[in-house]
Amino acid sequence: MKLGIDIDDTTVDLANVMLKYAEKFDREVLGRKGINGNFGEIPNRYYLEALFGWTQKEKYAFFNAYYKNVLEECIPLENSAETIRKLKEEGNEIYFITARLNGIPNCDAENITKMTLEKNNIPYNQLIMNAKHKLQFCIKHEISIFMDDSFDTCKELEENGIKTFLMTTKMNQNIKTGKMERVANWKEAYEKIKLFLRKD
Repeated sequence: MKLGIDIDDTTVDLANVMLKYAEKFDREVLGRKGINGNFGEIPNRYYLEALFGWTQKEKYAFFNAYYKNVLEECIPLENSAETIRKLKEEGNEIYFITARLNGIPNCDAENITKMTLEKNNIPYNQLIMNAKHKLQFCIKHEISIFMDDSFDTCKELEENGIKTFLMTTKMNQNIKTGKMERVANWKEAYEKIKLFLRKD
């Protein structure tokens, strides 16, 4: 089975590192007051805009200053590495499909991502970067199951016949998901993936 997996806040804990630097940037560079507290109902990956009210220009100024630090410092979520290894050992193909950006000055995001995966012994068949619209990649690579922390992404994939599991985070925890299945952690994710594979 071909499994598609997001990286940030699905495989690794990016949000806590991102928010640490974003808070610093908002206060020290932009001279503002930091996070406005709009947690829980952010349906996509644009939580910097939602939490800080940044413009695109301000967000990319932040990325230019700190994106490399953020990517280098994030670590795997609990049990993510072990579970992905187990899924790979059981004969599944692993496709990491991430919206991580290439093209930020002095930040080789793809190489940093590969180093993080290698350092933590997380196996995969292919890494797809800068995937803003993940549906096209899932269709191209015939992905059967996808896991992501973005409600909007999961909703689009579900509507196009791809089974999804939404990783619950503090950004999306209050969104009403209807029939879409959530997972709270990688232990639960493994159990639900295995159950789906047995039914398929």
